[in-house]
Amino acid sequence: MEYLHYHLIFRSESEGGFTVTVPALPGCITYGKTLAEAKAMAKDAIAGYLASLRKHQEPIPTDN
Repeated sequence: MEYLHYHLIFRSESEGGFTVTVPALPGCITYGKTLAEAKAMAKDAIAGYLASLRKHQEPIPTDN
């Protein structure tokens, strides 16, 4: 199994928590109340995004 690595951008929100974006995966954005939760949510969001791409036989972007 090949492992892919993506850069994540964490933005602290004024109301609390963190928004996470994955620049290599357009529209892949998630949120967590804590940094640990935001990291876990990002992993889940990436997995779902890639599963959808595979299902639709679309290319998997890499983070260069």
